[in-house]
Amino acid sequence: MKKNTATTIFESLSSGIRLDIFKLLVKKGLSGMVAGEISSALEVPPTNLSFHLKALTQAGMLSVEQEGRYQRYRANIPLMLDLIAYLTEECCSEDPQQCLDMRTSARCSEKVLPPLKSA
Repeated sequence: MKKNTATTIFESLSSGIRLDIFKLLVKKGLSGMVAGEISSALEVPPTNLSFHLKALTQAGMLSVEQEGRYQRYRANIPLMLDLIAYLTEECCSEDPQQCLDMRTSARCSEKVLPPLKSA
């Protein structure tokens, strides 16, 4: 991942509403949600919601698929995992052993953490 991509992602998530939208769609996984469901779940007016959905979609954090007259939104989970890897790929690269304690106390699943690199 490039620094500009990471910056764009962070900018798109810098709004509390956008972060709530993304977290909600991460929970829904591949099924995603249509805009009206998101609006109801988060109690965000549809006009306000569309602004935030557009920003997240433009940043690549959401995908959108037309379903008749509705649009279904899904979190771009591979991009989220790429961002986590980008942020952590050099964690303790000077002394990988340091990361062991931090990794065990992290709430993140070991499956999504990048492998420890040998010094």
